[in-house]
Amino acid sequence: MADKARGPRREPKPQEERVHDETADIGVEARVAAGVLLNAALIRRGGLDEALALPAVTALPGPDRAFARAVAMAALRRLGEIDQILDRRLQKRPPEAIRTIMRVSLAQTLVLGTPAFAAVSTAVKLAEREVKTRPYKALVNAVLRGIEREGPGPTDAVGNLPDWIAARWKQTYGDAALQGLAQAATEEPATDLSLKPGEDPEALAALVEGEVLPGGTVRTGMRGDVATWPGYEDGIWWVQDAAAAVPVRLLAPQAGETALDMCAAPGGKTLQIAASGASVAALDRSDARLNRLRQNLGRTGLAAEIAVMPAEEWLDSRTFDAVLLDAPCTATGTFRRNPEVLRTTKPAEVGKLADVQHRLLDAAAERVAPGGRLVYCVCSLEREEGETQIIAFLRRNPAFRTAPADPGAVGAPSEALTPEGWLRILPSMWADKGGVDGFFAARLDRVG
Repeated sequence: MADKARGPRREPKPQEERVHDETADIGVEARVAAGVLLNAALIRRGGLDEALALPAVTALPGPDRAFARAVAMAALRRLGEIDQILDRRLQKRPPEAIRTIMRVSLAQTLVLGTPAFAAVSTAVKLAEREVKTRPYKALVNAVLRGIEREGPGPTDAVGNLPDWIAARWKQTYGDAALQGLAQAATEEPATDLSLKPGEDPEALAALVEGEVLPGGTVRTGMRGDVATWPGYEDGIWWVQDAAAAVPVRLLAPQAGETALDMCAAPGGKTLQIAASGASVAALDRSDARLNRLRQNLGRTGLAAEIAVMPAEEWLDSRTFDAVLLDAPCTATGTFRRNPEVLRTTKPAEVGKLADVQHRLLDAAAERVAPGGRLVYCVCSLEREEGETQIIAFLRRNPAFRTAPADPGAVGAPSEALTPEGWLRILPSMWADKGGVDGFFAARLDRVG
């Protein structure tokens, strides 16, 4: 959020004032919805998705709904910087509703490039709407006009990360990596597509105005309904972040093999396994979350055996050549696509989920046939959910050995390879390509 030089302020002509007011009126309800989405995302995990079904959002026309979500996401990504700017101009903390109005306004002007006259005028109108906020409309106008006139001033991107997360990542990865992670948190990611084997990545990239990443993922900057994109109805691809595609490549399922995806929903990795020609069983405790997998299997013409069942409670006695455990985790590595995860994750969750991962890993080991292999992965940046789990697992399970990863062969950044042969992918990697989701992945071969 660089401070921009500004010339003398010019008073608008009467005709301009009418146009500005009309522009502001059009978007008032969309800004209300943006505030609803922002606050829902800050309250609890999944809050933003739930809020998308509220009347304040669903009543909007499609373009306004999209705008409201874009504003909320921009505010979430730059919340620390936005609050730094506001706190310099506020002598005391205003009511939360007023702070929300100003956060929404600054997200528009400083991140999305909305003209300041429209954003500020609408913010004042929002303050006027409610009895409890009406006394603060002059404050809203003064603060936002002051920022427009004098510029936002310097900000620190690390401030967009909660303090406890910033401290953990600095200790784990170092200060330079922390700066890169903080920068990655401010950027809206592109959309990545995984292709069925035999499809031409370069041809699809040309159709979607994208590029082919290492490993064959196609990255596109296209926006809007993916169901309208080339190749969707033909079922030749599905949406999957480039890093999320790495664990299955590491697992390397082959035609004729049997495979188990223990925590399958929403199903991108199951599709990869099925596309390899392996016979795959997909488990998940959530029937609702498995619906996307069922839909994508139908669209792509791929097949998988689906069971709605917690992986550790599955009574089937089979063992498999290849087992994938994409374990439940804090998902702190997904902050590019889900910026709310950094605000709703609490420190205690790391330890609680580590206990779950421990149990699932032991259950996964029992499913691996002699000579088979297991890939464990999490979309978390916390060591307790990644490296520490594998260290402890190998101590408990002498029949397994690490199979060192080849980053180039599985489409991972070269710097993701750890000394142990595991993969630790940070969202700040591939910065010149737009980054990736954060993942930890390790392949363990059963030798006994």
